[in-house]
Amino acid sequence: MKCERTPVVVVGGGVAGMVTALALAPTPVRLLCRANDAGDTASVLAQGGIAAAIDAFDSPARHARDTLIAGAWHNDATMVHWLCTQAPVAIKWLQAKGVGFDRDISGHLQLGREGGHRAARIVHADGDATGAVLVRTLRQRVQEAPHIQWCGEVDVGALLVREGNVCGVRTRDLQGNEQEIGASAVVLATGGIGALFERSSNPPGADGSGLALGMAVGARIRDLEFVQFHPTALDRVGAQGLPLITEALRGAGAHLLTAAGQRLMTGRHPLGDLGPRDVVARCVWHEYREHGGVWLDATGVKGDWARRFPTVLKACLAEGIDPRLQPIPVSPVAHFHMGGLAVDADGRTSVPGLYAVGEVACNGVHGANRLASNSLLEGVVCGRRLGTALTGLNPSMPRGGAYRWVERGTTLPPRTLQALRVVLWQAAGPERETPRLQQALRTCEAWIKNGWQARLAHALLAAACARERSLGAHYRTDTATSARGAIKKSFIGGSL
Repeated sequence: MKCERTPVVVVGGGVAGMVTALALAPTPVRLLCRANDAGDTASVLAQGGIAAAIDAFDSPARHARDTLIAGAWHNDATMVHWLCTQAPVAIKWLQAKGVGFDRDISGHLQLGREGGHRAARIVHADGDATGAVLVRTLRQRVQEAPHIQWCGEVDVGALLVREGNVCGVRTRDLQGNEQEIGASAVVLATGGIGALFERSSNPPGADGSGLALGMAVGARIRDLEFVQFHPTALDRVGAQGLPLITEALRGAGAHLLTAAGQRLMTGRHPLGDLGPRDVVARCVWHEYREHGGVWLDATGVKGDWARRFPTVLKACLAEGIDPRLQPIPVSPVAHFHMGGLAVDADGRTSVPGLYAVGEVACNGVHGANRLASNSLLEGVVCGRRLGTALTGLNPSMPRGGAYRWVERGTTLPPRTLQALRVVLWQAAGPERETPRLQQALRTCEAWIKNGWQARLAHALLAAACARERSLGAHYRTDTATSARGAIKKSFIGGSL
């Protein structure tokens, strides 16, 4: 096979993928995704907003401090400070692209507050529909960009490797037709792994397919054991994909309640309902399992819900719940993967020609637990940095030489896949212990030959077993006492 003059191939149509593609101008780009409109991405479901220190009483240094505390100091400090410094620039760039952020009556950007933040610094659009606004606006810019060719309803299941370099992909459309596409570089922007858990806030497409593809070709992985669990999703019996109940509600005054009607977070953390997600999620998880339920009382939240929290209002009303008048039943859910393909600051993996950006990548910025509303921020600033870095590539690939196709592998049968989701949720959920992890590891090992999802789950479980002490979102009940001490120490040490 000959690779002629070829574009950069970006796999994934969420915020990270689209920003990377836009930043690559004028380099030709093939943007490949499973949906035609990016409607299946986690980006479109993001409710909170984008964290940025733009208030006069705030600063990137304070933002960075909160990020490091939330990440249990497992972060790459250099990346954290760079990310937080770039946040105000990212907001201006998005505004220039046409994103209309919410403003107050004075015309200033409205700033919300979420868990782990010690200041109001969450910039949002259409209330709790920030992700949808970003995706819609960036999709328009992508359609207008002459250097980008969008190709939807395709899945990338194999990478072409020539002389050790990734230089192409193989796609399959809904009809089963395959196509081989040469590339000067391949960027994976395929999102996270939340859909591999029984309860998740992620869409079905967030199944770790890009991560599994990178692992198959030999790319180094990092921090797979760190999975963030959001404390508040709308609890629906028997459902896997649960609508998120944005953290911004707690920032606006909502409180978590026990089954007995008591304030759940009283005495649990100095920030109470706005404690770091890992802490709050574990409290919700324990109360839910021990006493049968947890509720979020947002009846005291003032203002026009249809404007401030339209997504939450719509989801609740669809279940016969009016959140303005009654508490919302909530459940913790798998939400974000801090681990992924190990990349440097410019998105390079350990395999030449293969890059990663967004949730599928791990550059160390989130540490052991992501700070709220740093995910869209990462997708924008890291996408811009990667796209700019790739514009200097020579778009002509060398001809000749031995090549091979590296397949992601077969997909697990539906019943086995559902069983795997249950196994991961029970063994690698908000609380973990050695016996469950080891049993889950053995179970997934028996399924590896049946599908790539088992191979990915096995790697995650192996990483969780190997980290014997609690850290951030990886909470071992075996070492619960030391973990509580670490939480308290990190909070005191991080006070401003």
